[in-house]
Amino acid sequence: MSGLSSSTSIAIIGAGTMGAGIAQVAASAGHPVLLFDARQEAPSRAIEQIKASLARLVERKRMAEADAAALVARIRPCTALGELKGTGLAIEAIVEDMAVKKALFVDLEDLLGADAILATNTSSLSITELAGGLKRPGRVAGMHFFNPAPIMPLVEIIRGFATDADVAQIVFETAKAWGKKPVHVKSTPGFLGNRVARPFYGEALRTLEESAADVPTYDALIREAGGFRMGAFELLDLVGIDVNWAVTNSVYDSYFQDPRYKPFRIQGEMVAAGRLGRKTKLGFYDYREGAAPAQPKDAPKASAPTQATIEGDLGIAAPLEGRMARAGIAVRRLPGTGSLVLPECRLMLSDGRTATERMAQEGGAPVVLFDLALDYGVAPRIAITAADQAPHEAVMAATGFFQALGMKVSVIDDIPGLVVLRTVAMLSNFGFDAVHAGIADAAGVDLAMQAAFNYPIGPIAWGERIGLSHVVTTLDHIARAYGEDRYRTSPLMRRRAAAGLNLSDTPFPTPR
Repeated sequence: MSGLSSSTSIAIIGAGTMGAGIAQVAASAGHPVLLFDARQEAPSRAIEQIKASLARLVERKRMAEADAAALVARIRPCTALGELKGTGLAIEAIVEDMAVKKALFVDLEDLLGADAILATNTSSLSITELAGGLKRPGRVAGMHFFNPAPIMPLVEIIRGFATDADVAQIVFETAKAWGKKPVHVKSTPGFLGNRVARPFYGEALRTLEESAADVPTYDALIREAGGFRMGAFELLDLVGIDVNWAVTNSVYDSYFQDPRYKPFRIQGEMVAAGRLGRKTKLGFYDYREGAAPAQPKDAPKASAPTQATIEGDLGIAAPLEGRMARAGIAVRRLPGTGSLVLPECRLMLSDGRTATERMAQEGGAPVVLFDLALDYGVAPRIAITAADQAPHEAVMAATGFFQALGMKVSVIDDIPGLVVLRTVAMLSNFGFDAVHAGIADAAGVDLAMQAAFNYPIGPIAWGERIGLSHVVTTLDHIARAYGEDRYRTSPLMRRRAAAGLNLSDTPFPTPR
């Protein structure tokens, strides 16, 4: 099934930032675009803003002047809803108010006729409810663009209960023809991206509330060990702490206060204090003129070891062996359960237990845990934590070991799952749960999180790279440590881990 022909007129209702951006995307694909807003001056003002944006592209030689002029010429400002008659697809991008949107759709349904498709750019409202009461609810779908629409590649194509499969596919193919990366999504609170992304912020806020790591150190670990483009606190400041707070509360309430989505007190206090991030010049970071950039805490220089013992298979951390060879550290190999042994301590990848608990349970040498890294072969930073009963010499030995490999070391408090591992485990868990709930397929989950949130790897693929059994074990240990349902494991992830199968081995069907 193909998308709409480029000769099909597209109506955009709402000429704010999102509406103007979507209008530019549709016009760029060759469609005649009718841009309407209840504020009569808004469409013309939006077109002038589009002109200015395209002029910058022309100036940078990223677009021909004639192409820019032709694109703008395809967008016509409209001052009356009746001017939209004859369009094949109408996309609303107005205020996030259910009653207002429903009233608009009633008017559009009567105006545009039986063959038109009605789409909404809502980021949170139920597509099923928006279509309820219409004569043709099957012609209604979500078309959720991310801001800025001309740049961000992801478009969530959202199906309500009544959305016709053919309609969803036409909208999907149309978005694809517009140069976007569409993903089929079932209507659910937060849809796909905003639902799966919750732990990225939540685990950061919990770590801060527990004083396990300060803000710049946490973000440095997420970037430099985890490979994310931005740290969680940097992203909160960029998006707006109040905006993220509103979304978090909306998703939490929509899921009937499911502990998985529970907000954290510290974020609410930031909003109450008016510290909203970049837009107020003060958030988790200080953006005021003259403010000194916040720096992560690096462990002081420690002595490098000359030898180490590898017991068993290091698994995902195996690339450390290459760095050890380059650092001139002599390696002895013995059977075991996957650990690095130095004269002063035993180094192990976290499995969700604290270092204190593991040392108490397993005995032997002092235990120091290290965190997950996207690629241990090149990661420039690593987090470590030591058991409470371990001597300071154990921390210094572990620090010197990783420093010898060319890594900056951040010593954090002994919390379950450390920083990167617990974040990725939760993101993967949410991804699996979205597949299990039929919200999207595995490929869609991974594409959405990479395209809209710039994740270095999709959360499902990442969990499979770590090993699903290790992810399940980690989540079970964290859940036991906190005694909270927040960390319950997705039944689908647990099944696949028990079977020794990835989702890509025998794909899990997603209903359409």
